[in-house]
Amino acid sequence: MNPDASLITALVERWRPETSTFHLPCGEVTITLEDVVTLSGLAIDGDAVVVDIPDEEWSAICLRLLGRVPYDLVGGVAVVRITWLRVEFSHLPDDASQEVIEQFARAYALSLIGGVLFPDRSGSTVHLQYLLLIEDWERAGGFAWGAAVLSYLYREMGRSTLHISHTGTSLAGDLGGWVALLQFWAWERFPHLAPRDSETRAQATEDAHPRGLRWLSASSRQYGDQLFQYKLWLDAMDTVVVSI
Repeated sequence: MNPDASLITALVERWRPETSTFHLPCGEVTITLEDVVTLSGLAIDGDAVVVDIPDEEWSAICLRLLGRVPYDLVGGVAVVRITWLRVEFSHLPDDASQEVIEQFARAYALSLIGGVLFPDRSGSTVHLQYLLLIEDWERAGGFAWGAAVLSYLYREMGRSTLHISHTGTSLAGDLGGWVALLQFWAWERFPHLAPRDSETRAQATEDAHPRGLRWLSASSRQYGDQLFQYKLWLDAMDTVVVSI
């Protein structure tokens, strides 16, 4: 889904890296590990998502785990384009071996990691370091992906806040991390910020699990000056939904 840049901007402007909270008139609030697991279903317990520096060349790692190497992966470059992953691994052959099936599965997981969970500011590339995390599927299932996603989002919001304070301009349209997760959280915690037609949809999918699924088809509100309107609402905020 396309993020609501105006809502994200209004929130990030109120983010304080020193406390990892949003400062609102009603107090300090933040997206927590509980929110992450409730909205996304990602694990918050398990091994830390940490990658050791490999001895292999990145091209060798790519060939071994994906079965092919992009033409522009040369020298010390350690990123691949997400579009390359989606094109090269768009169709699994009917007679694919188990090795090829796992290569396609890694390509899909890598595009999910780089395009959704840990997107960089461009949103178009993914670092091959993540490929090492999904080399062994059993090990991959033991990582605390949800905790890593939240930590990454915290860091990106902190970076954006520093940019705003130094330049006076917003980075919301250039913000890394899983921005949709932040948007789902805002819609859950501050229902009056949610799309107008969300009430009927929310009732119809109240039992959705993870809870973020109920927002996938929602459309953001449209105003002449959406950012200004969101700022007014947040400045007047006096209540927060405590439990979702």
